[in-house]
Amino acid sequence: MSSQTMEIPTLAGRSDSRRWWALGLVVAAQFMVVLDVAIVNVALPSIKTDLHFTQESLQWVVTAYAILFGGALLLGGRMADLLGRRRLFMAGLALFTVSSLLDGLAWSEGSLIAFRALQGLGAALLSPAALSILTTTFEEGRERNIALGIWGAASGSGGAAGVLLGGVLTSAFGWSWIFFVNIPVGALLLVVAPLLVHESRAQVNHRHFDITGAVSITGGLMLLVYAMTHASQHGWSTGETIGLLAASAALVVAFIVIELRSKAPLLPMRIFRLRTLAASNATSLLVAAALFSQFFLLTLYMQQVLHYSALKTGVAYVALTVSIVAFSAVSQSLVTRVGIRRVLPVGLLMAAGAIVLYARLPVHGHYFWDLLPAFLLSGVGLALSFVPMVIGGLTGVRQSDAGVASGLFNTSQQVGGAIGVAVATTIATTYTSRYVDVHPGTSLLAGSALTHGFEIAFYVLATLLVLAAALAAVFVESQPAEPQEETSEVPELVLEAA
Repeated sequence: MSSQTMEIPTLAGRSDSRRWWALGLVVAAQFMVVLDVAIVNVALPSIKTDLHFTQESLQWVVTAYAILFGGALLLGGRMADLLGRRRLFMAGLALFTVSSLLDGLAWSEGSLIAFRALQGLGAALLSPAALSILTTTFEEGRERNIALGIWGAASGSGGAAGVLLGGVLTSAFGWSWIFFVNIPVGALLLVVAPLLVHESRAQVNHRHFDITGAVSITGGLMLLVYAMTHASQHGWSTGETIGLLAASAALVVAFIVIELRSKAPLLPMRIFRLRTLAASNATSLLVAAALFSQFFLLTLYMQQVLHYSALKTGVAYVALTVSIVAFSAVSQSLVTRVGIRRVLPVGLLMAAGAIVLYARLPVHGHYFWDLLPAFLLSGVGLALSFVPMVIGGLTGVRQSDAGVASGLFNTSQQVGGAIGVAVATTIATTYTSRYVDVHPGTSLLAGSALTHGFEIAFYVLATLLVLAAALAAVFVESQPAEPQEETSEVPELVLEAA
């Protein structure tokens, strides 16, 4: 293999404007992926009616996407390192765009679920490749922090923007358009990507591919995401839930054993020696658990308790979205000046304070007096949390590991989100039922009963963020180590089956 396939230097031969245009491209793609996680939720009632979904099968519109997305992220990240980051970015983007078209054209339960799974796979290839392109385009330090601040703003606000856009599109044009909106964006990005993004691959002394590691971790994570969804619907103590969790744990343990013995691991365990990276990923898992659940519970509160329409619910999130975007620039500037360790815990505690305000939402809540202050505090806290987390998750990483580090960070978020929503749903449902039991004549759908369940769940989520702040304060390094690069020739790709 010629030297042209080796790692392209981070900044050599790149014009300043071209680097920033490339950043805009990968951030737009990431925003589209994050948006699509949330945009579907608002349209589920319309999808149920038009495609004749049962209540039990409707959740699979979300779950099918989440299983493939969360399960294949590590695999997608390592494939980007070995096969080419631009190549995987474009392949994932093409798959995501085509499957979005198929989603909008779906004619039945089975077809939409299958196409959503395909879309999740496209996202799993696209997202880590996009973040690794950013990492290898900007050198660690001020410029990368600025770039990651923009990335953080897009990722942090995508969920709230998805609810807003989902409400607008569903109300105005129908549910199919929540998928069709991806098509022109994806097509445009595919056209301009070869013009703005250079190809790069990991500069390593092998091209082995850890097949057994890939199968075990992908299967383990997919089972875990499915088990979380199953538990939220059927309970944690059922034999099927316990069996799924046990099988997932066994596959993850097998993956760790395989990686420790592998000559070319899918996930090099040495990456966890980077304390700031390890702490940022652990923190990210807890924050995602709280954030995904926060959007889920707040949407239920506004629609089921305050009786907001889908459109009004989406508009309600504008303040949260704007505050995340506005303070992400402040966040990256603070990280550059004073470091991750001084910014991240503060942001997490502010986000925890906002969730405490959510826990105190009354049955007859008012947007401006009850929701708006919490949204603003939450937006600032999340901006001061997400940006330093993503910077920390890539700090000290070799360029040859950029893809797998990006996949690991995204995996932490997706797994954390799946666990968080499952746990929060269980807690809210349990305490709503208990409220009904001690208040005879109260319906499970009564505002007082629902609000009580949400209150307990929100307090648990706030506790998770306080724990995340403690982890960040203790384990994030004040001065993380600089990355050490490998310099070796790059032979041909070899598949490693053991």
